[in-house]
Amino acid sequence: MKWRRGTGAGQVEDFRGRGGGGGLGGIPIGKAGGGGLGLIVVLVVLFLSGGFPGGGGGGSGFPINLPSAPAGPGAGGEPPASDDGAQFVQFVVADVQATWKRIFAEANQTYEPTTLRLFTSGIETGCGGASSDVGPFYCPADKHVYIDLGFFRELQSRFGAKGDFAQAYVIAHEFGHHVQNVLGVSADVRQQQQEDPEGANELSIKLELQADCLAGVWGHSADKEGLLDPGDVEEGLNAAAAVGDDRIQQKSGRGVNPESWTHGSAEQRMEWFRKGFEQGDPSACDTFKGDV
Repeated sequence: MKWRRGTGAGQVEDFRGRGGGGGLGGIPIGKAGGGGLGLIVVLVVLFLSGGFPGGGGGGSGFPINLPSAPAGPGAGGEPPASDDGAQFVQFVVADVQATWKRIFAEANQTYEPTTLRLFTSGIETGCGGASSDVGPFYCPADKHVYIDLGFFRELQSRFGAKGDFAQAYVIAHEFGHHVQNVLGVSADVRQQQQEDPEGANELSIKLELQADCLAGVWGHSADKEGLLDPGDVEEGLNAAAAVGDDRIQQKSGRGVNPESWTHGSAEQRMEWFRKGFEQGDPSACDTFKGDV
């Protein structure tokens, strides 16, 4: 992926080494609150009448546990350091948010920007204390994305998802949850999960797949900008497959149990990322219409 250092100032905060809370708090692994129920209705509102219902959302779409470590005392975030990992994240965040700003503006609406917070071990969030083992996540209460860069090393070494665009896909997925939050579809999901606990896992899968599709929408835009190198799309698809529930269960030595899934299979995650990438249109991301 073609990226530049020094872009996206103010969109990434660096909390690394200054964590603050090793508990899972309000972010249970695999129980995302990203959102997506009734997307057709929301998209009609967004792209035709221009209204945004309020809402929530959030959660981790990447249930790959990192080794736990004691969290340090909390402290304020700083501008990202000059290391390549932080600079790459900052570049991707800036481009992802610029894409959504443009898409919202085309609908005569205003995108609500947020920030990504880098951390190690653990951090205090508006959703409670979170440790690195929850994976990257989005907290609806404070509207921030959180990532421990150790996740990217784990993604490559344990699951074979190599390349910078694989990392970019992860970031774009979490900002997909922010879009869901802004649209208000996340709140619909949470309400439906409360009303239908037996269908909660299925709803979780559909909202995660929608965030994958929204990540693909950004990928389409990045491709049009000339940011992608040959093989980048394959890196993104490979990363999407690597975090499928079936792949993770296989890697952990457990039997594959679809009834326990909360994120979708490798095939499903690839399919919805591909759909968003090929069409470049959020209206193609209605995972709640029929089967996924």
